[in-house]
Amino acid sequence: MLDAFLQDLTYALRGLRAKPAFTTAVILTFALGIGANAAMFSLVDRMLLRPPPLLKVPGHVHRIYGAETIRGKERIGTGGQYARYVDLTKWTSSFDRTAGFTENDLAVGVGDAAREMRIGIVSASFFGFFDAPPALGRYFGPSEDVPGNGAHVAVASHSVWQTAYGGGRDILGAKVQIGSDVYQIIGVAAPGFVGLWPNQQPAYFIPISTFGDAQVRAGFMVKEATWWTTYHWGWMDMIARRKPGVSEAAANADLTQAFVKSTEAERVESPRMPPLKLLRPRAMIGSILSERGPNASGFAKVAAWLGGVAIMVLLIACANVANLLFARALRRRREIAVRLALGVSRARLLSQLLTESVILSLGGGLAGLVVAHWSSVGLRMAFLPPNTTSLSVLKDERTLLFAGAAAVAAGVITGLAPILQASRADLTGDLKAGAREGTYQRSRLRVVLLVVQGALSVVLLVGAGLFVRSLNHVRDVRLGYDVDPVLLVDLNMRGVELDSARAVDLRRRLLERAQSTPNVRSATLQIGVPFWSTWSMSLFVAGIDTVSRLGRFDLSAVSPDYFATVGTRILRGRGITATDLEHSQLVMVVSQAMGKTLWPNEDPIGKCVRMSADTMPCRYVVGVAEDIKSRQLSNETDMYYYLPATQFHPDRTGLFVRVRGEASQHADAVRRSLQREMPNPAYITIMPLAQIIGDQTRSWQLGASMFTAFGLLALVLAAIGLYSVIAYNVAQRTHELGVRMALGAQRGDVLKLVVFEGLRVAIVGIVIGGAIALAAGRWLGPLLFDESPRDPAVYSVVALTLLIVSLAASLLPARRASLVEPTRALRYE
Repeated sequence: MLDAFLQDLTYALRGLRAKPAFTTAVILTFALGIGANAAMFSLVDRMLLRPPPLLKVPGHVHRIYGAETIRGKERIGTGGQYARYVDLTKWTSSFDRTAGFTENDLAVGVGDAAREMRIGIVSASFFGFFDAPPALGRYFGPSEDVPGNGAHVAVASHSVWQTAYGGGRDILGAKVQIGSDVYQIIGVAAPGFVGLWPNQQPAYFIPISTFGDAQVRAGFMVKEATWWTTYHWGWMDMIARRKPGVSEAAANADLTQAFVKSTEAERVESPRMPPLKLLRPRAMIGSILSERGPNASGFAKVAAWLGGVAIMVLLIACANVANLLFARALRRRREIAVRLALGVSRARLLSQLLTESVILSLGGGLAGLVVAHWSSVGLRMAFLPPNTTSLSVLKDERTLLFAGAAAVAAGVITGLAPILQASRADLTGDLKAGAREGTYQRSRLRVVLLVVQGALSVVLLVGAGLFVRSLNHVRDVRLGYDVDPVLLVDLNMRGVELDSARAVDLRRRLLERAQSTPNVRSATLQIGVPFWSTWSMSLFVAGIDTVSRLGRFDLSAVSPDYFATVGTRILRGRGITATDLEHSQLVMVVSQAMGKTLWPNEDPIGKCVRMSADTMPCRYVVGVAEDIKSRQLSNETDMYYYLPATQFHPDRTGLFVRVRGEASQHADAVRRSLQREMPNPAYITIMPLAQIIGDQTRSWQLGASMFTAFGLLALVLAAIGLYSVIAYNVAQRTHELGVRMALGAQRGDVLKLVVFEGLRVAIVGIVIGGAIALAAGRWLGPLLFDESPRDPAVYSVVALTLLIVSLAASLLPARRASLVEPTRALRYE
């Protein structure tokens, strides 16, 4: 068997080497199809499939999700309170281990060497979920993770140990400042241990209780002696490991019972919460990967679709190659007949043909890995967070295994065409046939393969058109503020404690410094950033029983230049002015939607709103601003209001800065200018507002970009396939066409004959592909933005495009056929 395989291999390589143009064309076609699949698999695998490395029994480890019904809609989330984590741990029996965790980007180091790094913030029980004993020292334990008395200890990642400490044992006991506190390093994590964040590997792991204590000291939540027993601060997630033998349904029932009990405890603390019969709280286990959770992100859904799209591209490539191999097999009919007559078994012959196709696909797979490597770099840069850890396709075992399997599968599939032809060989007829008789044979299989290519191309191009139009609709949405010229300025105090007066003075100096910085048009103070951070307070309005039942009302505290800086228009009344001081009349500006909700059919100007309690003084509405998008890009309206920064926590504000030109170009200059006002070791971070908004449009950008890329690739492959088949047919029909012309056919008749052959195939492909696209629209529709999956304009453009491409692919061989000289064609062998 080994000798036979080596003979087949040698014969196939020799035959392919003798036809370099054919071999190159097939390998490049395979490379495009397999490369596209490998690149897409790499992205989908990281987002949706791959469990965190070193995780024990990943099938039994779950993230905990909670759900409540608000305004008739169930909302599922992962972020919870530490008290909730304690409740669910204490009141469930389905799990043998639970842990709380979150992550944050914190400054590490001091002075100019300080850099923001990803920090894993975990409970002591977190490390037990992994088969990852520390490389050096130890992990922190329960006694060091006590709320209110968390130890300042840290575990360094293995990569930080190697790069920052040279891999020396002197790292144990070393001190490092993380955020506002100094931590002592007590251990080094195992190689490859990244917790739950393989794409954004943490540099250090610190106790969750220590971080909670630090947040209270920094004023990020109300200073309470027992923050871990309250339900006001939802900031962390929870994972749990099911006990052996406990089903997911039983675990969900157990969790829901505990979640309801915990919500009852929360209502004691917040009696204004809706009753349980309206909230209908429940909890469930789900994927440890949040992108795949019960409320899977739009990005994850589109990525899953694109995985299927990549397979369609591979099928188109396989159909293309199958046609080429089929044509090659037709030309070798007499050779195959001779070999059979000399005693070669049909099984051996089929094995040889299959070996040839698999060699071609493996060669295409190797070339495809290069395509996948460069494509995956582009995908990561375009669609994953900026600090995502890079992972080379060429070093990723899972992607290499997938590419190898795809190559073998493609080789087997495409090898079926010549095998089918060889299995039907007519030994007597093929041996008797002359060269002319054996060169051309009509084949339904070749036409079917062309139709498949056309139909799949239509499906992909329709998807591309729908997502492109969705992305255009998203870009046309008026957010209520400008994005491109605005920078978000965030203050990181790193433990520098300032009293209220000094904190207000610092922000005044920062505002003045920003306004005097070159290329800055204006600057403003702010609390509350759309799609980034939200503030809300209880509101009380005369005549309305419970304002919160009307929806969520978010706020921002701003300085007088706010509306000019961000570009939000004042529709009636006035904005915040310099006369709105701390002891002046309390005022507010409301969005148009908020005004219509609270005072339908009335003018909001002059209305009274009380905040926090119905005994507080009135805040009078002095202006109505245009609506903004602050939490979602959908057609649902967000309700927003604005307070003077001087009248609402002026010591907690950040800044917006409007620059000339694109914000990212001036970010570093603004940061350096403002940093001069910051006390050590506090520092400034700058982020273009466009980066925050861009995260909201990732799914449509991914869909538009990748559907378009795959659709164009499929269109090119289909066009090449159509051209090659028609050109081959014309070459093999030279004698027939000469006879037709000798009998009186005009050159135009021959031209139409060949062109109509290509157009017939295209029309059948358009009809079938359009039907498939219409059927798939019911599932694709929810991923689109303000776009019908049955948009006739998209289908019309796609159909016209495929017809034009088919016409172009048919014209060249048709013209060649029409120029055939009858006398020469009649002598053609």
